[in-house]
Amino acid sequence: MLRFHFTAEDLANTRLAPSPHPLWETASSLHRFQTRNGRWMYADWYRNACASLQESGLGRPVGAMLLPLFPRARYYADFLTPAEGVDGLDTALEAILATPDTQVRREMALAGRASRLPSWTTRLGEQPLRRELVEVLRAYHRTVLAPHEEHVQQALQAERARSARHLLSGGVAGLLSHLTPAVRWRHPVLEVPGYPTESDVHLNGRGLLLIPTYFCWNLPVALADPGLPPVLAYPVHHAAPSPPGEEQALQSLLGRTRATVLRAAAAGVTTSEAARQAGVSTGTATHHTTALRDAGLISSRRCANTVLHTLTALGAALLRAQQRT
Repeated sequence: MLRFHFTAEDLANTRLAPSPHPLWETASSLHRFQTRNGRWMYADWYRNACASLQESGLGRPVGAMLLPLFPRARYYADFLTPAEGVDGLDTALEAILATPDTQVRREMALAGRASRLPSWTTRLGEQPLRRELVEVLRAYHRTVLAPHEEHVQQALQAERARSARHLLSGGVAGLLSHLTPAVRWRHPVLEVPGYPTESDVHLNGRGLLLIPTYFCWNLPVALADPGLPPVLAYPVHHAAPSPPGEEQALQSLLGRTRATVLRAAAAGVTTSEAARQAGVSTGTATHHTTALRDAGLISSRRCANTVLHTLTALGAALLRAQQRT
């Protein structure tokens, strides 16, 4: 389990990343090639990405260099996702080049103990190889992520709007309580129960940078070194079409309108927004949100003149179960 320990100063200094972090997105997108979990969610992107990698000739360097460096393992080197990435790709890549050689060697040695790495990775402490890595990362981003950038931006804007609602209605504690079903807030500790390592991070006034990540699936990710600026990259609440067969199963269980409202609640939705998405009147949407709330699938909280509906742990578990079918 991963635990972040907050003080009052940490709550005041916790913030949400203002834009996509290109290297956290890169890392998470590379994980989508290494597992089928959640692949339906990214089906269009995955198909286009595979075609683009083949057509551009990038398939071989991505397979030989990037996939080994970003394994779906309990650890990969922290310097590959520097904090400077919030300022854009160029700044992030410059930060990789500027990482002290001793830090790179230390982190690659840790990565080598966590998973089997090619022998060449021990030379990443040398600038020539790191420059080659940066060029492959730049080409990968240009070829695979940039064409999907508008969709990523839209998803992150929706996530920021959802987070802002929780912040306005419940303060930072409200924001932390509704990040994702994979974490839980128990003042003054933010817990990630399914995390692959046992770790306690004492923020000590530094606060926590929350990085919503489009390609991250299910479980959030943090840096391993407690001395680095604390971050938590977590999955956005996706509002996407269901894979074939899944929507029919959910509709058979709940009915079409309630299934639509439940999916909308994954990103946080007001009653009027739920009504528009389901194509019903506000009064009818209220009837369905009441039924879902009574069943324990959503929770509702008044925010000014609106009511915001979000998934409960049970509602999220129901959607995840459908996603695995």
